[in-house]
Amino acid sequence: MRIALFITCFNDTMFPATGRAVVRLLERLGCTVDFPTGQTCCGQMHFNTGYQRACVPLVRRFAEVFAGYDAVVTPSGSCAAMVREHHSRVAEISGDPALPAAVESTAPKVHELSEFLVDVLGVTDVGAYFPHRVTYHPTCHSLRMLRVGDRPLALLRAVRGIDLVELPEADQCCGFGGTFAVKNADTSVAMCADKVRRVLDTGAEVLCAGDNSCLMHIGGALSRLRAGVRTLHLAEILASTEAEAALPARAGEGVAPR
Repeated sequence: MRIALFITCFNDTMFPATGRAVVRLLERLGCTVDFPTGQTCCGQMHFNTGYQRACVPLVRRFAEVFAGYDAVVTPSGSCAAMVREHHSRVAEISGDPALPAAVESTAPKVHELSEFLVDVLGVTDVGAYFPHRVTYHPTCHSLRMLRVGDRPLALLRAVRGIDLVELPEADQCCGFGGTFAVKNADTSVAMCADKVRRVLDTGAEVLCAGDNSCLMHIGGALSRLRAGVRTLHLAEILASTEAEAALPARAGEGVAPR
């Protein structure tokens, strides 16, 4: 099976450790992972902001770069949802007669990490060890568009040493929503405050999710409160072994709250 890593703009720029964790994890499970260097943005930000035609070159590039792979794995529910749910719409309005077929052959092969592990590889126990109290936030795209369900939780429950606690009102949005947090800052902050309150109620050391964008949003609020709760992508927990039991440092941590 030819597997490609689609890292996404956000992870490449802000959280490169997540991509490295995906590769370590998949290689530990016997996979060979390619990283196509021609990959760029999937167009999610443009599409969600109403600039659908501006997505056309990005969708075309995505279909070209990832053509020929058996599977494309990404540590982002939101970007996986963009490719699978919206690339076809962009192809329809592109005016390029070849693009719909290119998208149709590529988009269905894109998998969010937990989907790939559980549905394609057929594993839940990935050999991880993470002796910390963890709670899981299901991000909106993974919950409502991809419908990953309990796949991430099944993977986390199989991690040795973990103390996994349920997050109250887990299905509620954290308020990030990409440009929503910029355009509707007051509403976004209020939604995040509700989410932070629920995270603190769990007594968890670590908040886990499948999208670093949401973790950055919630983590920023936790940092400003000096709450002592870390944020960590699902991939980094699943890639952890006994040799890496200490919590790894994350981008942006240690910055003084504003």
